[in-house]
Amino acid sequence: MKYPVKEEGEFKYIETGGGEEHLLLLHGLFGALSNFQGILDHFGDKYNVVVPILPIFEMPLRKVSVKGLVEHVARFVEHKGYGKVHVLGNSLGGHIALLYALGYPEKVKSIILTGSSGLFESAMGSTFPKRGDYDFIKRKTEATFYDPRVASKELVDEVFDIVNDRNKGIRIIATAKSAVRHNLGDKLHQIKAPVLLIWGKQDNVTPPFVAEKFHELLPNSRLVFIDKCGHAPMMEHPEAFNRHLEDFLQEVVKQDVPA
Repeated sequence: MKYPVKEEGEFKYIETGGGEEHLLLLHGLFGALSNFQGILDHFGDKYNVVVPILPIFEMPLRKVSVKGLVEHVARFVEHKGYGKVHVLGNSLGGHIALLYALGYPEKVKSIILTGSSGLFESAMGSTFPKRGDYDFIKRKTEATFYDPRVASKELVDEVFDIVNDRNKGIRIIATAKSAVRHNLGDKLHQIKAPVLLIWGKQDNVTPPFVAEKFHELLPNSRLVFIDKCGHAPMMEHPEAFNRHLEDFLQEVVKQDVPA
């Protein structure tokens, strides 16, 4: 990867330093830095693109929750001394972005959600996979995408390693349960920042009706669908994703410049 992972105290993150506008990327439960490679490559020189590594596997077990992760993001933004940020979240990362915007509205310039949890999600079905069942993990990881070939062996191996680590597995379940408890349906109307929803038409984790409900409940939102696309549009269709994102960010930044 072009950008090294930095460590400062409790924080691990990537930062491109490419511009004055801060674009904060929040990954999902099984997310990895590679999920955002297309965004980093496209925007890294024009924006200060920042990817904090969420401490899902490092936090004390009693603190493992969506709320704990939101507080981590808040401390990170404070630590870095950023003003307002554009915050982009995929899956659980979108959920955290929304909770951050609700808790710290003065810090959020815009929100970009893709395959976000917070209203409805169907990640692993009703049971957590048996440890050691590589084929099951492979099928589940492939099902995240419209085109199963996007699920590289490296990606499947990464998910498999997480599931097979008992400590990590417990934390995944705890975080997922916490996310379900933090349904945001009755709070989204409070978010006034502009929101871009980029959704895969064939997302079977957070299906299209979820995007439409987000669009209905978020007062300042726009929704775009990408066809032949699953739960991670920024990985499956990076060019289309980046085009929609760039148009949105330019518009937000332009509106924010005083006349």
